[in-house]
Amino acid sequence: MPERDYGFRALIDKLNVKEGARVLLLGVNDAALLADIRARTDKCSDRKKPDCDVILLGVESVADLRKIEPCCKLLAPAGGLWIIYPKGQRHITEAQVRSAGLATGLVDNKVISFSATHTGLRFVIRKADRATPGRSTAAGQKR
Repeated sequence: MPERDYGFRALIDKLNVKEGARVLLLGVNDAALLADIRARTDKCSDRKKPDCDVILLGVESVADLRKIEPCCKLLAPAGGLWIIYPKGQRHITEAQVRSAGLATGLVDNKVISFSATHTGLRFVIRKADRATPGRSTAAGQKR
C-alpha cells in the first residue's frame, strides 16, 4: 500500500485546530499561523487557561523543556500539546524532546514539519488516563 502524502495540508490542519478550538500559544511567533488560527476560532490566547484543545509550546533549548510539565495541566482530556523545536540541531534533539514529554506521563503520537526550521511533536494524554469524574489524569490533576 502506498504511503499517504500529507504535504499539501495546511499547517493549521496538521496541528488539528478545529472550528471553535481552545488554543494556547506559548513561545510560537508565527503571524501567518496566528491569523489562520484566529480565522478558525476566537478562543486563541497566550494566557494560560485550563481545558485547551491545542497547545503550541515553542522551545529553543533543553532548558525550555521544563515548560512542558505546567502545560500538561492545561490540556483538555482529548487535547494535544505540540512541542515546536529547531530541526536538525545538536543542542536540542528529537530524543530529548520526546523524553521530556514522556516523563510527564503523556504519549507522543504525531510529528510534523512545522516550518523550514522547526519540527512539531505532539503529545496527548493516554486514552486510559483521560479524565472521568473523580479520576486523575496523567498530569496528576483532578478534573
